[in-house]
Amino acid sequence: MQDPVFLMTAASSNLLEIQMGQMAAQKAANADVKKFGQMMVDHHTRATQELKTVATPLGVTLPQTMMPVHQAMADKLMAKSGKDFDEEYMDAMETAHKMDVAMFEVKSNAAETPTVKAFATKTLPMLRSHEKLASELEKKVD
Repeated sequence: MQDPVFLMTAASSNLLEIQMGQMAAQKAANADVKKFGQMMVDHHTRATQELKTVATPLGVTLPQTMMPVHQAMADKLMAKSGKDFDEEYMDAMETAHKMDVAMFEVKSNAAETPTVKAFATKTLPMLRSHEKLASELEKKVD
């Protein structure tokens, strides 16, 4: 995956996690799931700002809408509510963060540009902690 594709995919993933986090903050039945959702909004909004500072000098225009893979995950969650929502959301967060961690690990080792490598390396610990927390919460609400 070339750096521009990585940046655009990461931006789409941020959009997904912000949108789903907003849904969780409103719709989740479990207080911990609500809190996790708000944390996703906060962290991934910040990550999007950082992403822009990396992408812009490289001439990469970040997407304003989600890629189909991310949109499908968000659409699936829209119809859910209560405990079903909590389970589906935490499952989706676990999946999304597994994909993100894998992608960021590759780029932290093999990015074409130093700024992309630095961004991937800096963001990886946050994504790993999100994945771990999502996995723990997913077991609680299941």
